[in-house]
Amino acid sequence: MDSTQKDTIKKQPRVVVFSTPSCPWCTRVKDYLRKNNITFKDIDVSRDRKAAEDMVRMTGQTGVPVVLIGSRAIVGFDKAKIDKLLGLSS
Repeated sequence: MDSTQKDTIKKQPRVVVFSTPSCPWCTRVKDYLRKNNITFKDIDVSRDRKAAEDMVRMTGQTGVPVVLIGSRAIVGFDKAKIDKLLGLSS
């Protein structure tokens, strides 16, 4: 890994995806992040009740996926918002 790649990783905001295994949009958003070399933490809210409660408290939503980028929550797979918050070009 060269220094430019290391700098990019350091500058990337923390990304968390709240998801369930049966959610097709969750799979799509995670595939999209992987395709763009975005490191993220995947939290299965069907198995982690506290995480599910935290997600609802943050967003007011019970649906998944929820993508948390830094302190900003995106409900659903909103590619334009994800791109904007991560500085990805379309």
